[in-house]
Amino acid sequence: MTKADVYADIQQTFGLVPEFFKNIPESSLEQEWSLMKTIQLADGAIPQKYRELIGVGIAAATHCRYCIYFHSVAAKLMGATDEEIQAALQYAKTTTGWSTYINGSQVDFETFKSEMNQIADHIRSQMAASA
Repeated sequence: MTKADVYADIQQTFGLVPEFFKNIPESSLEQEWSLMKTIQLADGAIPQKYRELIGVGIAAATHCRYCIYFHSVAAKLMGATDEEIQAALQYAKTTTGWSTYINGSQVDFETFKSEMNQIADHIRSQMAASA
């Protein structure tokens, strides 16, 4: 595809060509647009609303104000509520906190995996008992 073809596709999808796409070198423009369409815009195994909520959490954890804004707006377009966005942010906050603590404590990874597998087995048995 030519640059004009890619811009026309972006224009058709978004209603305009965002500035951040105009800054992408022409040599990788088609690839970047294709990745965005495939990974972020197309339907996939995870429903779009939940992918956008994941995006909100990742964006907050990486401190990217551009991505936080993008994914918050997109999540709302996909039906997410403010409460769901706040829950996604809380989940991201808690996950990054535990990651900091566990990594900083240098917990043995093999022990961690073994314990998580034991926890999963225990939960599975509780679920089976209540079914």
